[in-house]
Amino acid sequence: MRAVIQRVWEASVEINGEIEGKIDSGLLIFLGIETEDSDDDIDWLLSKILQMRIFSDVDGKMNESLLDQNGELLVISQFTLHASTKKGNRPSFIKAARPEMAIPLYEEFLKKSEVQIPGKVQSGIFGADMKVRLLNDGPVTISLDSKNKE
Repeated sequence: MRAVIQRVWEASVEINGEIEGKIDSGLLIFLGIETEDSDDDIDWLLSKILQMRIFSDVDGKMNESLLDQNGELLVISQFTLHASTKKGNRPSFIKAARPEMAIPLYEEFLKKSEVQIPGKVQSGIFGADMKVRLLNDGPVTISLDSKNKE
């Protein structure tokens, strides 16, 4: 499971001209699910995201987590995070999980997020054509991969 995490002042996702999800200060997460992923990947990734100290404390140092800041999450599914560009110029998405596997894992990620930070989780719709807007804070952008825990 891969995630690109962006610290934001605000972010929203629009589908068919309607706002589907909107947050104020917090994290925008682009979440990619691959064929090898399981609940263990969700647990590791979510724990890392919620506890990562990437928000400024009173001294201006990145020393606080989303939990410390009482921030919000906007989670967007993004299979393109598993693109392979090894051959040619057309990306291959062979590692990205098919919807029948990815949707339940995406929904479980959202459910577990909501348990951790009730009322502070918004999302897009899996597989929809989404327009994502954000006001990046910093900017701070971090990528995580549950298969390569660096």
